[in-house]
Amino acid sequence: MSGGPELMTHHAYDEPSGYEDAEPDGDGKPVLTPEQRKKRRWKIIRRVAYAFVGVFFVLPAIAFVITYFLVDVPSPTEVAQNQSQAVTYLYADGSPMGKDVPRGGNRVLLTPEQIPDVMKHAAIATEDDSFETNSGFDIGGLLRAVYNQATGGVGGGSTISQQYIKKATDNDAPTLTRKWTELAKSFKMNQTYEKKDIITAYLNIIYFGRGAYGVGAASQAFFHKDAKDLTFSEAALLAGLIQQPGRSENPKVAHDRWNTALDRMVKNNYITAADRAAAQFPTPIPLEDSKQQAGAPPAFVVQQVKDELAAHDIPEDRYYSGGFQVQTTIDPKAQQAAEQAATEALKDQVDENLLDALVAVDPKTGGVLAYYGGKPVVQVNGQDQAGRDWANTPQNPGSSMKPFDLTAFLKMGKGLDEKFDGSNNRVFDGRVVRNAGPGSSCSQQCTVAEAMERSANTVFYDMVLNQTHQGPVKEAAKEAGVKVKEDGGQSIISTKDNNISLGGGETQITPLDMASAYATFAANGQRRDRHFVQKVTNAQNEVAYEAATDAKPAFDSDADKSRQIAGNVTEALKPVIDFSHLKCPNGHECAGKTGTQQHTKVAGEPSWAANANSQTWMVGYTPSVSVAAWVGGDGNKPLHGKGNSPIYGSTIAGPMWQKFLSLYLAGKPGEKFDKVDRIGGEVAPPPSDVATTTGSTPPDQNTGDGDGNGDGNDHGNHHGHDGEPSTEPPSSTPKHSKPSSTPKETPTGSQTAGP
Repeated sequence: MSGGPELMTHHAYDEPSGYEDAEPDGDGKPVLTPEQRKKRRWKIIRRVAYAFVGVFFVLPAIAFVITYFLVDVPSPTEVAQNQSQAVTYLYADGSPMGKDVPRGGNRVLLTPEQIPDVMKHAAIATEDDSFETNSGFDIGGLLRAVYNQATGGVGGGSTISQQYIKKATDNDAPTLTRKWTELAKSFKMNQTYEKKDIITAYLNIIYFGRGAYGVGAASQAFFHKDAKDLTFSEAALLAGLIQQPGRSENPKVAHDRWNTALDRMVKNNYITAADRAAAQFPTPIPLEDSKQQAGAPPAFVVQQVKDELAAHDIPEDRYYSGGFQVQTTIDPKAQQAAEQAATEALKDQVDENLLDALVAVDPKTGGVLAYYGGKPVVQVNGQDQAGRDWANTPQNPGSSMKPFDLTAFLKMGKGLDEKFDGSNNRVFDGRVVRNAGPGSSCSQQCTVAEAMERSANTVFYDMVLNQTHQGPVKEAAKEAGVKVKEDGGQSIISTKDNNISLGGGETQITPLDMASAYATFAANGQRRDRHFVQKVTNAQNEVAYEAATDAKPAFDSDADKSRQIAGNVTEALKPVIDFSHLKCPNGHECAGKTGTQQHTKVAGEPSWAANANSQTWMVGYTPSVSVAAWVGGDGNKPLHGKGNSPIYGSTIAGPMWQKFLSLYLAGKPGEKFDKVDRIGGEVAPPPSDVATTTGSTPPDQNTGDGDGNGDGNDHGNHHGHDGEPSTEPPSSTPKHSKPSSTPKETPTGSQTAGP
């Protein structure tokens, strides 16, 4: 058709794409212009940003919403029931020992009106000062927690709601899944309940110490009053203990936490600065372990188990919430023998100040076979001693310290045939050291073996002062198994003077540590960590904890060398048994050492107190059991037997040790110690005209009163009766300072004496 419009088959004008005229790159693709490259980069950035928002915001938000609707918030009633589960105890053989039932197991949950504002405010200020405004979690707190964890700092980011969820679910695993669920539950709790109900729920289930879950039980356990009657100062102490309930009986910890709580209450305007300045520390009532429940395991065993489990991720606040069954290392026959021996030991004694303890340890496993720390309630001079575990209370060990002197000496390569001047009344640095009379002294050519048998103080004082020195003696004791305070234990070993050599001065060791340390000698120098727990299972019969019984050489990295050292100690201690007028059960070999600490007489005491002792020991072992028997007083008290006669290591503690062994080993096959080669050999005796730093022998004399410096070596007010061991200046002018107990071994000529 002519004259008609022409059909257009292409654009009148094509916008250039930018590719047509660009030079291709090496792969044949067009090269982008700068403007195109810029647009493309922003396109990539936008896509990454969208993905980032999706991954880190949208998807988590969706997941959080889903989690929110899937989780439930445990009610305080359910939580309280879970926290009130008894712990079942078994002996080592699996037979039942008893049940440890939590205090307040039948507690009544308090209402918001029954908890005073001062208690709520104290908890909020101490644990979560944003509680009134946060939604269950605090972003700032979470960021601080992340920062502290990354930098090694301290302090968490958990709100009160999160703490409630953590305690309610008994789950504090350091996993993202647990934390995520906790956040969702905390948020849901704050959307479901009012703040007054949340703080009430929290204070009804949180653990405060002393077996008290919830503020109602805690106010009774610490102050013997209802929660509604708490003062702001008492509330501050309870709130402060929430973070460290297992240390509620530590006075320093309690004071520090109380001060922290008060300061935070001022900061949050809950109390005034004037209130803070006027606040007095609210001393809790004495810990009442009083009457042991029928069918309950021994109270002191329970406490040792709690301490051990706390060190293995089962802290006290979880202890009653897992339905746990604890299989202990306690042997029922050994425990019965310990209680019988300890009870009979004091049955006919007339001195009301006498206390006793006995611990037995298995050298082959490190397990505690028997543990007797005294009666749960003891009245001493009108003072309530409830909760005092004498088996775990440090005391001056006296001459039972000498095996550690010997261990340090043997580690130097010296032997039992080395000779020292073992005569009485030797002078060291101007101080007289005495032996326990003629029976405990030996010649100027006294071998170390004979010195140990006779318990010659002058030899071991010389040995430590001039050869081993104090530090290696402390190390030997620690290597054997003594747990000192700086390592988290109870015992104290002082190296600032030579009193360590005779177990006096500031050196104090618990019976538990002594039994454990001597067990290392019995185990041929192989040390195993002492323990009370074999295994713990939860309510689902799953193993929650199992003790390791691995051994390691104690005294040398070479097991054979450590064995030789321990064997030489045993060889030196074997004759002590007969010398102390004690007997080992038929068919068994025994080794051991007595120890005695002399009382320092103070004004107002009767005349017989000048000859009295304050602590006595017998620590010894067979190849299968190590036993520490202690009979003493609470501090520097003069102790006496019948007719006001002094007591020694072989008077009560020795027979108690012997009685235990006869009961426990009855019917068991006899055992002998392994033989080892002696270390070292004979050496030339020291010259007779040694300097005072080495030790000289002055004429026998009564130097009168000592200087009273309290170094534990008979310095204070000792009249040198019957040749008892002492260290004192060779001066007739007495010096006086604070009194202290002093080590002493009895003369063998006495009927009640022991070396």
